Amino acid sequence: MANTFRPVLRAALSIRPAKPRTPRRFPTLPQRLLIRTHTTAAPRKPEIIDLSRELYHRSLAHPFHPPVCITQWDKHEPKVAGGATLRSASYAISFSDHAGTHVDAPKHFDPSPEALSIDQVPLTNFYTEGIALDLSHVELGAAISVGEVDDALAKSGQEIKDGDTVLLYMAYNERVSPDDPRWQHDFPGLALESVHWLADKGCKMFGVEAVSPAPEGELNFHAHNACAERGITHMEGMDNLQAVVGKGRFRFVGFPLRFRGGSGSPIRAVAIFE
Repeated sequence: MANTFRPVLRAALSIRPAKPRTPRRFPTLPQRLLIRTHTTAAPRKPEIIDLSRELYHRSLAHPFHPPVCITQWDKHEPKVAGGATLRSASYAISFSDHAGTHVDAPKHFDPSPEALSIDQVPLTNFYTEGIALDLSHVELGAAISVGEVDDALAKSGQEIKDGDTVLLYMAYNERVSPDDPRWQHDFPGLALESVHWLADKGCKMFGVEAVSPAPEGELNFHAHNACAERGITHMEGMDNLQAVVGKGRFRFVGFPLRFRGGSGSPIRAVAIFE
């Protein structure tokens, strides 16, 4: 009998007692709030400044181009499909590819077959670093000299780097309303030498508030031809440039619409400060 129970007894004695389990600890309420705040905090949003004009019916454009025409196409008339009703609105829009705040493609001022249309220009050209220069003191109709632009650059404390976009604030929209017919004619702009000066500095695109980069007439034609010669371009019809003057460097974004063969395009121009 003793021989029968001896293996069973030996096995029982070899079993080690289980270690006591450590109780599971849960964070207190303040700790939970701390954890939630830490894991769900949203990143800081950049400051985005709109530099674009409104587009509306009969808004002014360059005299060479047709006006903006916007008419309502669909007026929330009910459309029924089965048991569902939809009331939608839409508009028919007619405008030049140089309407509102827009950028000129090389094709606009360069008649050579090799000149790029707006859909062929790399999108990276419209996603650049940028600076703004204060030229708000210039008189209406004036041609801005190299000395004036250079002085504005020095006062900004910035430098023009290769590939930069340079915005030229002339306070034109504040002095002449874009709804005033004079707005199409009385603007200041760059002298021919100043266009070449910007290109020499490495600027690939510059922007102005007026419908042209230089005063109306001969000087404007010279400025466009200089852009073709130097392989740079410009934006016209910009707004709110005073909001970026004196704020240092920023990210400039102004993507064009993808018009096949287009000579330019309206853009939604913005400055982004991270």
